[in-house]
Amino acid sequence: MAVRKVLLVDDEKRMLELVALYLKPHNYLCLKAQSGREALALLEEEPVDLVILDVMMPEMDGWEVCREIRRFSNVPIIMLTAREQEEDIVKGLRLGADDYMTKPFGEEELLARMEALLRRSGPVNRLETDGLVWDEDRFELAYRGEPIRLTPKEFAMLGLLMKHPNKVFERERLLELIWGFNSETEGRTVDSHVRNIREKVRHSGFPIDDHFLTVWGIGYKWVNHKGLR
Repeated sequence: MAVRKVLLVDDEKRMLELVALYLKPHNYLCLKAQSGREALALLEEEPVDLVILDVMMPEMDGWEVCREIRRFSNVPIIMLTAREQEEDIVKGLRLGADDYMTKPFGEEELLARMEALLRRSGPVNRLETDGLVWDEDRFELAYRGEPIRLTPKEFAMLGLLMKHPNKVFERERLLELIWGFNSETEGRTVDSHVRNIREKVRHSGFPIDDHFLTVWGIGYKWVNHKGLR
C-alpha cells in the first residue's frame, strides 16, 4: 500500500500529535502546521495528497486558508471545527472544502472520509488541456497523440505550471523548484527554457500562447481556458 502524504493544520499542538498518531499505522505520512501561513508555505514547498484543516485558528482562520489554497491547488481538504452549525458547513464547502467534520471525531470515521476523498481525487500524474497531454508516468508530452520532445527540465517546468493553473510562479521560485535551492543558475535560464517550450509546443499546433503566459516583471503562469487571466 502506497504511503500518502497528509498536511495537518491546527494551532493546538496536542491535536496535531493526536491525529498524526491515529494516521501513522495506516500508511499516512503527516506534515504539521500550527498556523495558516505555515500551512501555505509548506504547500508551496511540498505537494501533499490531502489537507486536514482546523477552522478556529488565530490570525488566519481555516476558511481563509482554504480560500488561499484553492487559488493554486485542487488538493482535497477536510475541514475540522468544534461547532456543528449548518452555516459553517456551507461556508466551508463554498470556499472549496471537500468534506467537513466536527470535533470530537472518531478515528474510523476520519479514515473512511479520507479514503473516500483520495479514491475520488487520485494521483495527479496525467494532465490534459485542450488535447495537450502531460503524462508524468510515461515522461511524455503529446498533442493529439503526437509526441513533443522536451528536455527533463522543460518537462518538469511545464508540469509544475499545469498542476497549478492560474498560479504565478516567480523566476526565482521556478529556479528553486526545478533546479534546486543550491543552484547557481540565473533567471535568464528560466526564460530560455520557457522560449524553448513555447517554440516546441507551438510547432505541434497547440495554441501555447493562449495558455503559457508571461506575467511581466514577475514570472509565468498557466491557464486552462482561453481568455482566462
